[in-house]
Amino acid sequence: LHDISFRLEKNQMAALVGPSGGGKSTIASLLARFWDVKSGQVLVRGVDIRTVPLSELMDHISMVFQRVYLFQDTIYNNISMGRPDASREEVMEAARKARCHDFIMSLPDGYDTVVGEGGESLSGGEKQKLMLARALCKQAPFLVLDEPTAALDPLVESQLYDRYRRFSEGRTTLFISHRLASTRFCDRILLMEDGKAVETGTHEELLAAEGRYAWMFQVQSRYYQKKEAQKEAGLEGEEVEV
Repeated sequence: LHDISFRLEKNQMAALVGPSGGGKSTIASLLARFWDVKSGQVLVRGVDIRTVPLSELMDHISMVFQRVYLFQDTIYNNISMGRPDASREEVMEAARKARCHDFIMSLPDGYDTVVGEGGESLSGGEKQKLMLARALCKQAPFLVLDEPTAALDPLVESQLYDRYRRFSEGRTTLFISHRLASTRFCDRILLMEDGKAVETGTHEELLAAEGRYAWMFQVQSRYYQKKEAQKEAGLEGEEVEV
C-alpha cells in the first residue's frame, strides 16, 4: 500500500474495488490486525488498534472472507459462534437475512445438522451464506466483507446485498468486491490499483467522471449481460467475449 488515507464514518458503507493485487484485501487484513502497519496508523474511534488487546478488537468486528471455513459442528453452532448467547430466534433471523434459512430447513436435521470439517458437505454458495449469517448474528459495530459472495450467482448476490445494505444501518461496513454492480449502493467507493486509491466517490460520481471505474463498470455490465443471454439460450460454459 502507498499513501492510503481514508476515513469511514459510523452508519457508512464503503467499498474497495479494483483488480486483483490492488491492495483491497491487504487493507482488510490490517484492520483485523492479521498484520500490523510498518508506517502510518489504523485508528478506531481515534485509538491506534495496535494498543487494543486483540480479543477486544475482535469483539467489535465481524468478518466474512471469500475463503470460507466452517467447523465440524451443527449449523446452529457455526452461525452462533461469534455470539454464543444469541437466542435460537436471533440465529434463525440472521439465517433468513443471509438467505440460507430455506436450505437449512431442507436438511435432515435442520439447524442441528452437523456439517463436515470445512463445510465439505455443502456447496460453495451455501457455505458463504452461512458465513454471512454468522457475521449478521454477531451484531458487531464494524463489518468487513471481503468478496463474501464470490460463489453466488450475480442475481442472487444483488438480492442479498439489497437486504444487507438495510441491515448494515448503524454499523460501519467495509465491502470488498470485484463485481462493481454490487457496490452501487455503497456510500463511498475507492478504486484500488497497485496499492493506491486512484479514484474515489459515489457510484454516480465515478460514472460521471468517465475514468477507470466507469470503463470497468461498462465492461463488467456487458459481460454479465452476455452471460445471462447464454444461460437463457442454454449455452452456459462457453467463453464470453466483451
